[in-house]
Amino acid sequence: MGRSLVETLIGAVVLAVAGAFLMFAYNTAGMKRLDGYPIIGKFDRIDGLLEGSDVRMSGIKVGTVTKQQLDPQTYLAVVTINVKSDVKLPQDTSALITSDGLLGDKYLSLTPGGAEAMLKPGEELQHTQGSVDLMSLVGRFIFGQAGGDKDKKAEPGADGLK
Repeated sequence: MGRSLVETLIGAVVLAVAGAFLMFAYNTAGMKRLDGYPIIGKFDRIDGLLEGSDVRMSGIKVGTVTKQQLDPQTYLAVVTINVKSDVKLPQDTSALITSDGLLGDKYLSLTPGGAEAMLKPGEELQHTQGSVDLMSLVGRFIFGQAGGDKDKKAEPGADGLK
């Protein structure tokens, strides 16, 4: 009976440590539900933006991306964000999908406008800019430069000789 009691106690300790680890991971991951209000934004592309991504204003987290879906009529990405209730956004607030550095995570950056009227819960942001495909830009730059130099040399008289 003594051995069975020791095994039971060790099992309970293991479960308690696992539970504490899960609570620690949940609290430090920033996945807690924010008390706030929903705002909607429509973007042409949201590459790398995920549910749970930060919503920042002046570099400070003010919300979280809570939902993403495709609008079947316009084929735009509809992003729902949850903004802290103490942050009031003017109606002409703009949203931009950007990243933390070259290889960092994507987040939604909000820039407040100057309107006196504030966005109400569930309203849509009117000014949005989707994410930039960095690899496509680099490819265009590299191949655009190489192609441009080749074309200049192919022209008669481009090198100063006739």
